[in-house]
Amino acid sequence: MGMANLPFGLYAGFVTVPLPQLLAAQHVPETKIAAITGAVFSAGFWALFAGPMLDVRFSRRWYATVFAALAGICLTVAMWESSHLRVLEVSMVAGYVAVAISSNALFGWLACLVTHEDEGKLSSWSQVANFIGNGAMALAAGELVRVIPVRAAAVLLGLAVMAPVAIFLAMPEPGDERRLVGESFRSFYGELKAVLKRREVWLALALFVAPPGAFALTDVLGGLGADFHASARMVSAMGGAGMTLAGVAGSLLLMPLARWMPLRPLYLAIGAAGAAFTAVLIFLPHTPATFGIAMVAENVFQAVAFTCAVAICFETIGRNNPLAATQFSVLSGVTVLPIVYMQMIDGRAYDWRGVTGAYGADAGIGLVACALLGVMLLVMHRRAKRVAEGV
Repeated sequence: MGMANLPFGLYAGFVTVPLPQLLAAQHVPETKIAAITGAVFSAGFWALFAGPMLDVRFSRRWYATVFAALAGICLTVAMWESSHLRVLEVSMVAGYVAVAISSNALFGWLACLVTHEDEGKLSSWSQVANFIGNGAMALAAGELVRVIPVRAAAVLLGLAVMAPVAIFLAMPEPGDERRLVGESFRSFYGELKAVLKRREVWLALALFVAPPGAFALTDVLGGLGADFHASARMVSAMGGAGMTLAGVAGSLLLMPLARWMPLRPLYLAIGAAGAAFTAVLIFLPHTPATFGIAMVAENVFQAVAFTCAVAICFETIGRNNPLAATQFSVLSGVTVLPIVYMQMIDGRAYDWRGVTGAYGADAGIGLVACALLGVMLLVMHRRAKRVAEGV
């Protein structure tokens, strides 16, 4: 079931490497390439607002399938018309929104299938699928374009994004997912109000909007190879194979770690350990070896943190939740916010004191946030314990 998340990984993988390469081959200016890829990735946020749609009328299997197919079609259109930048950009943005909606529908569906004991396992494998999809698309797209015409490659890559939906056929639908539009919307706002009153939902939102699990430094480091005297080839290797392997390793780490402590304290522990590691980097020399260590380790921390966040989403949603896809869309959408603002902070800190400033800001803010959130969790735990004991 985790591998069913491959469409998202494949599509995102195309945006990361093959799309910039395709545009560069057409002599598109670097600033324009950055603007296009940035517009595509930022469009994923808008999928959050489609969340309520995924819990009405049709099954989540239907939504996940249809929007994955739409993403594949958009990718094909974008490559087919790659010489027309406006068509390419609009198609890629529409496709990214579609694949994000498909992923939200899938996770809302999975949340209602998985037992509490398997939440960490399913979260791990869903993120492994994401990283494998990224790496596979980065390799396959480049090779295909070299050996066959671009339009033929466009069709094959579009079909590749659609192909993993075959896994959906082997996955059950929990209970009666098919609800009429009228019936659903009559109860929708009441159900949504009840969800927003749940303490677990607000606690998850507080954790996700804070910086401990963002590890935005991974995205900043990719552009700082020159500060470490790293060659362009090394930067590409670390950004491709290195990040894929680190992501897979980090995703799988959650399973043994989740046996040691509950997910929410674990999320903060991961954030604190990652921030402490970042602080140690301040004292290391700016060499290619340090760059490689930083890239791999920071990506491992980011992968295990986001995998833990997905597991927390599953745990918060629970089984037989009529608003599972809506709730997952909101919770997962919030995780983007700290990545955005921490990238801005790390960038400003880099302008102020170079790499050392970026390290210091990322580590310092992360450790303070972990400490404050840790105190909050402890107070809430003790309060819940007193209520349970009738004190």
